[in-house]
Amino acid sequence: MSTAFARYRPSGESLLWGAVVLNAELFALLLYFATSNYTSGELRYLLYPFIWINVAVLAVWKTNPIAGNDRDKLVGLAVAAGYFLLVGYFGGLFGPAHSMPGMADSSLRIAWLPPGWGPALLFHNSLVRVSILPFKLVGYLALAYLVYATILDAAGSAISGILGLFSCVSCSWPIVASLVTGVAGAGSGLAATVSSGSYDISTVVFVVTVALLYWRPTIR
Repeated sequence: MSTAFARYRPSGESLLWGAVVLNAELFALLLYFATSNYTSGELRYLLYPFIWINVAVLAVWKTNPIAGNDRDKLVGLAVAAGYFLLVGYFGGLFGPAHSMPGMADSSLRIAWLPPGWGPALLFHNSLVRVSILPFKLVGYLALAYLVYATILDAAGSAISGILGLFSCVSCSWPIVASLVTGVAGAGSGLAATVSSGSYDISTVVFVVTVALLYWRPTIR
């Protein structure tokens, strides 16, 4: 039993790095509060991006995919790339352009949102729109990496990865709409995007999805 759960037991090095990361994130939040006029929204919405990033990085760090042959590696990469494009599209990282009155034909800017939400890279032209929020980018890349590892472990057992879709569908449109239409002010913009509370559910689903893909209970 102890051997079966050995990979879940944190090492001294993991605990040390964990403490360093958590302190750095706390410092980033304190610095943000000290240099901004953020007065709206609940504290948990400022913590959700760190949950996404920390869970994602930890799972990737602890996962070591081993390809049995070149064919398995190519299949895994293809499935993982397709999966990332899928969740990236439904999660609002990129997609077709939305023509709206008053919008410039082409725009590229950095939105200085709270840590984890930003700095967000926003771009749009007549064909495409791109809204890169750090926690979503890291989270979806981690999901794709774990799907890749799952494919290498056993062909056809990456079904649990489809759960990742539910971690973005419910929460993608508010943040994308508010940023692309040029909401001014990080505080007011963030309050508008989380008013529905959809990030509560999506964060839970994201963590569960990462846990399933890391554990991969269907493999053995």
